[in-house]
Amino acid sequence: MIERLVVVGSGVMGRGIAYVGAVGGFQTIVVDIQQEQLKSAQKEIASLFEQAVARGKLTDSERQEAEARLSYSLDLASAVRDADLVIEAVPEKLELKKQVFETMDAHAPASCYFATNTSTMSPTEIGSFTKRPERVIAMHFFNPVHKMKLVEIIRGLETSDETARVAKEVAKRMGKETVVVNEFPGFVTSRISALVGNEAFYMLQEGVGTPEEIDKAIKLGLNFPMGPFELADLVGLDTRLNNLKYLHEKLGEKYRPAPLLEQYVKAGRLGRKTGRGVYDYTNRENS
Repeated sequence: MIERLVVVGSGVMGRGIAYVGAVGGFQTIVVDIQQEQLKSAQKEIASLFEQAVARGKLTDSERQEAEARLSYSLDLASAVRDADLVIEAVPEKLELKKQVFETMDAHAPASCYFATNTSTMSPTEIGSFTKRPERVIAMHFFNPVHKMKLVEIIRGLETSDETARVAKEVAKRMGKETVVVNEFPGFVTSRISALVGNEAFYMLQEGVGTPEEIDKAIKLGLNFPMGPFELADLVGLDTRLNNLKYLHEKLGEKYRPAPLLEQYVKAGRLGRKTGRGVYDYTNRENS
């Protein structure tokens, strides 16, 4: 029975996972190495609770109970000591994930399960950083976590049936639907999303249309809830570029990043988090 959850990383995805974890009834610890990042996460999670009450999704007493289940820590080793499940949500850099999983493995109980929120990387390789690869799986949440219904669960080569079952049950308690797939670079959703988003940048680069026109065409013509540029700005252009570089390396030329995307990232235009990506968010009308 999973009751004690630790979320490693308090960025956009980590704080969202922590929120749905607490609402789902788990004792949840959010871990980060930066105090300011933890304060920012705490403030945003509090805002999510307020919005949920205002919209009738939670009662005030439910909010108070969920908030009481949340705590924050700067010490990963201490936080995972009694954990039943640890979900890693740090940036998509393999060496960083390696350091995190080695620390988790050294300090978490042998019964603890590990999940990575990676959107493209190999849960088999990540599992190899531990002495418990059968207890390692990928749980790919989507942004914004509190609104998006899907958790894509990806089994590594060594992942046990029990670990997959636990991941599905945890996601269900968080109010999510799941699909369970076998590992291949990019899984299902990231492969498709990366192709669509990258092709949009090639079209913009070629002068096919403005960002607004391309986004509108995709939303109304293909019934996508967001246009590819809106989504890229939400996810972060640096994150999208990192994913494409990984998929290009693993799957070949069709994932080669558009030069214009690389140029935007070099310019620091990373999306909503920096105030400017494809669109400019410094003007309130665009946000």
